[in-house]
Amino acid sequence: MKRVIVMGGSYGGLFAARVASDHAEDVVVVEPDAIGEDGLGRRVPQRHQLHALLSTGHTQLERWFPGISEELVEDGALLGEGDDVQFYLDGRRKAPAAGARMLGATRPFLENHLRRRVAALENVRFVRAQATGLVVRDGRAAGVTTAASGDEAGETFEADLVVDAMGRNSPLEQWLVRNGWDAAPVDSMRIDLGYATAAFRRGDELGSTVVAHSSPGPASDYQPKVTEPGALVAVEGGRWSVVLAGYADYRPGPDREEFLRRMRRCVDPIRTVADHCDMIGDVRTYRFVESRRRVHSRLNRFPGGLVVVGDALASVNPIYGQGLTLAALAANSLGAYLRTDPDPRRPAWHYFRLVEAVVDGAWQLSTAADLAQPHVTGPYPRGYRAQKWVADRLTEASVRDSAVNTRYMQVVNMELPPKALADPRLLSRAVRVLLGR
Repeated sequence: MKRVIVMGGSYGGLFAARVASDHAEDVVVVEPDAIGEDGLGRRVPQRHQLHALLSTGHTQLERWFPGISEELVEDGALLGEGDDVQFYLDGRRKAPAAGARMLGATRPFLENHLRRRVAALENVRFVRAQATGLVVRDGRAAGVTTAASGDEAGETFEADLVVDAMGRNSPLEQWLVRNGWDAAPVDSMRIDLGYATAAFRRGDELGSTVVAHSSPGPASDYQPKVTEPGALVAVEGGRWSVVLAGYADYRPGPDREEFLRRMRRCVDPIRTVADHCDMIGDVRTYRFVESRRRVHSRLNRFPGGLVVVGDALASVNPIYGQGLTLAALAANSLGAYLRTDPDPRRPAWHYFRLVEAVVDGAWQLSTAADLAQPHVTGPYPRGYRAQKWVADRLTEASVRDSAVNTRYMQVVNMELPPKALADPRLLSRAVRVLLGR
C-alpha cells in the first residue's frame, strides 16, 4: 500500500497512524489543531477532563508503543497496582480484584508522548490542515481535499486508504451523502451527563494511592443518596486530577466551592483531597448529551478504501472510561484488517465486522447502566428488567467477594465480553456470597 491518509491527529488518529505505518510507504496525518508542547489544543475541549485508561487500553498501548509505560513513568506518570487502585460502591470499598493495574496520567500528557513516537516514524508525516472532503472515484475513497491554515493553499492527497479519526462531530457522513452514498445507521441514547474536572497539589496524604473511583448504587434519583459519583487519579506534575459527574439537573458546575462541597460528600480519598490539598486553576466542565454509534455493517454499499475509528465510530458515556480503550481497540481491528492485504477498491466490511464486535460490548455495558437512570427513557433491550436484576446482584456480590469482583472488573476493563458475567459458575458463586455461605 502506497499511502494512507488519517484525518485527525488526536488519540484515535495517532493509534491508527501507528498501525498503518506497518503497511504503507507513506502515512499522512491531517490535523488542523495547533497542539503545543503541553499536548493541548483548541478543538478538543474534553482533553482537559480526567480520562481513564482501562487495563485493556494499557495493554494495547504497550503493544503498539513498546516501552512507553516506562517512559511515561520516568516523565512523571504513576502506575498503580493492587491496593493502589481502589473502587467503591455506595461508599463501601470493593473486594480486591486480582491483577488490578491502571496508569495515572492526563490525556494531554499521554497524547504528547504518543505524538512524539508517531512523528519519529520514518514513513509518517503530519500536515497541519483541515480535511474538507473526500475524493471519491470509481466507487472508492481515492483521496482527501484539505484547506491549509493561514494564507497557504490547501492540497489534495491521493490515497489507497482513508481513515476517519475526526471525532464525534466528523463531517464524513455529510461528505458521503453529498457524493451519493447513504449515511451509516446510528444508534443513540440520550443520557444528559455533565462532568467536571479540577486539579490539586498532591502530597503524601493518600500514601501510594493512584486511583480511587466512587460509584453510586442502583439509581433511584438524579442525586445519589450515599456518596457522590467521582474519581481521582494521581497524575504527572505532583497533582491529583479529580472528576465529579451528575445527570440532568444534577450536573456539576464550574463553581470552586460547590465542587469542593460535592467532593466532601464523596468517599474518603476524595474527601481527604478536598480537605488537605490546594486546588490548581479552574474547574472545567463538559456536557455529554447522548451516546452514539454508527453501524456501517447495516449498509448495503459503502466506498472502498475507507474506514472509521475512535469517536467518529462510537462515542459512549465517558463516566465508564471506555473512550481511549475503544480507540486503541479500533486501531487493533484496523491492524488485523490490513494484515489480510485488502483490496482498497472494495468496502472494508471485514474491518467493520471486527470493530463493531468490540463496540457492541462497550455499548451493552454503558447503555445497560445508563438505563438505570430515571430520566433515560430507552430504547430498552429485550429482557432488560431481568438483566438489570441479575446485574445488580452481581454488583453487590462484587463488593464482598474478590473472585466475583475480579471477573466483574475484567468485563468493565474490556478484557472479557459482557456475556462473561452470565457464566453459571460466576452466578452460583454470587448467590452463595449474597446468602452468606
